[in-house]
Amino acid sequence: MQIIDLLRQRMAAALQRMADESSLSPSMSSMSADEIASYANMVRPTTDSRHGDYQANCAMPMAKAFGSNPRGIADQVVTLLSVADICEPPAIAGPGFINLRLRDDYLTAGVATLLNDSRLGVTPIAKPQTVVIDYSGPNVAKPMHVGHIRSTVIGDALASVLRFLGDRVITDNHLGDWGTQFGMIIYGYKHFGDDVALQAAPVAELSRLYRLVNRLIEYHASLAGLSAARDAVDLTQSAVELAQRSLAAASDPKLVKPAEKLLHAAQKKLQNATEQWEKLTAAIAAIKGDPAMNQVAESHAEIRSAVLEETAKLHEGDVANLELWQRFLPACKDEINRVYARLKIKFDYTLGESFYHPQLPGVVAKLRADGLAVDSDGAVCVFMPEFDSPMIVQKRDGAFLYATTDLATLEYRREQFAADEILYVVDSRQSEHFEKLFAVAKKMGFSATRLVHVQFGTVLGSDGKPFKTRSGTSIGLESLLDDAVARALAVVCDPGRTNRIDPPLTDAEQQEIASVVGHGAIKYADLSHHRSSDYKFDLEKMVALDGNTSAYVQYAYARVQGILTRGNTTETQIRQSQPTLLISHSAERAMMLQLLRLGESLEQVRADYAPNFLVDYLYETAKLYAVFNDACPVLKADDASLVSSRLALVAATGQVIRTGLQLLGIDVVTRM
Repeated sequence: MQIIDLLRQRMAAALQRMADESSLSPSMSSMSADEIASYANMVRPTTDSRHGDYQANCAMPMAKAFGSNPRGIADQVVTLLSVADICEPPAIAGPGFINLRLRDDYLTAGVATLLNDSRLGVTPIAKPQTVVIDYSGPNVAKPMHVGHIRSTVIGDALASVLRFLGDRVITDNHLGDWGTQFGMIIYGYKHFGDDVALQAAPVAELSRLYRLVNRLIEYHASLAGLSAARDAVDLTQSAVELAQRSLAAASDPKLVKPAEKLLHAAQKKLQNATEQWEKLTAAIAAIKGDPAMNQVAESHAEIRSAVLEETAKLHEGDVANLELWQRFLPACKDEINRVYARLKIKFDYTLGESFYHPQLPGVVAKLRADGLAVDSDGAVCVFMPEFDSPMIVQKRDGAFLYATTDLATLEYRREQFAADEILYVVDSRQSEHFEKLFAVAKKMGFSATRLVHVQFGTVLGSDGKPFKTRSGTSIGLESLLDDAVARALAVVCDPGRTNRIDPPLTDAEQQEIASVVGHGAIKYADLSHHRSSDYKFDLEKMVALDGNTSAYVQYAYARVQGILTRGNTTETQIRQSQPTLLISHSAERAMMLQLLRLGESLEQVRADYAPNFLVDYLYETAKLYAVFNDACPVLKADDASLVSSRLALVAATGQVIRTGLQLLGIDVVTRM
């Protein structure tokens, strides 16, 4: 059991005794089990070590609820709190804060246990769940880009942490291998394909076709939308001018602020409308400015509907389109699998949209039979009063949608995996889709399975907009990884640093270090932010050796290995020696307490589906280790018992950092 869970358990027992005895206030006898648990959960780590290691703040809300004095409640809690085997005598501060400081012998015994425990003192959860995690899910007809990194690394980290905590985790990469993108490359191949290029470099040729068709579709969409976009600019410009006049005429000071807000809102709308018009204008100009492309565009004026027709033919089993799909798909999968191999990402299942296609008519039939789906303007829809628009499960042309596939996927996962919980690690822009999906699933009887949209924000460029290349396309993930490795080589393997390493690093070692640090930097930087937040992509900061970066934490691990090497020992030898741990300095105590909090950080990850809690923990661990290194000589300690103790603490730190990084999907190196 994690320390905080143990303290909360003891606190709950004390509060239960208070409720049973109710000597302080008769009203306390009415405390429910939920209320007791809520108050007990107010035990938290302190933010200032001068106040102890943990603090209970329950006396104040209890005093308000039961009409008593918070200090008096705190006194009674302390009297009934049985923690003498864990903590020094509790202290009461201020109006009723209960401060708890762990006993030194409890800390040393805990770290000694951690040192010899493959689970590092982390207790498995009491009630394991079967959890299906749906993540990554790229469209395989085009290369993976920077937009795929978040789902991939967040999902992989969650899978590792939940497995470590004891859940039965099943990972599923729900590939987009059957949608409109294949209609695009099928159309592109039929009209613009180059068989020689396809034979030589299939993915490059398919990507070219996808980009070409997409560009032509965007061009015709831009032409169709240009007039409306121009009208929107004119309308919002008029709104700005009206708001400016209203502000100028506002004589009453109370009217100035509302007028300013109205003007700001109008200006924002004008900016958005102008940017949209400029985007459409640029797309049109790019085609018209290229005579050859302009001729192609004019020859394919109905390309959007033609692509949808090719997609429909594929779904209907058209022999020619099915043969092309079967021909293209392996090369597309090889492309994404190469990226996964670099990132060391593996899945238990890779069941794409095509796998579920045969089940879709049955899904629609079941929705009809259950009275959930009805015909509407030729389409089949599920209407729900809590949503403004319905969920469309079959279009008027007979085509199915993502929602239909997701419902079929749910049914399969319930039957085949017996999932207690399904996590969808998908960006926040899909929130409405999942709200509808979960609502329909509940009506279909999925109430026993917990469905969670683990949504995340966007990777931004330095301009604060979604990270793109200068040409406006999404940055390819492989080129991004290449850049990260190259930058890591320049920073971490700078001759000014490597010249101080004895024996010198070989070229192969430097390349390995650059690969580990570069790939780790991309993952760590993403995971260091709460998943719901957007973040700016800054490669310079990501590979820096200082600050909250993977390189900083990886360097802490390398320092651990350096000390063990100079001490002519290993983690295994230290464990076998069964050392006695000592606390002779506050930095040792802080380090031990931090190591024993690994489980707390993992439980936070699980509770909020947010790996940044583990990242924060590892960064704090690395910082405390730096303080310990500076304050507490290890190999030059005053006596042999202190050398042995500190070597044990160093080894335990290495175990925790290595395991924590591995749970995030990040490797370590022994020298850097």
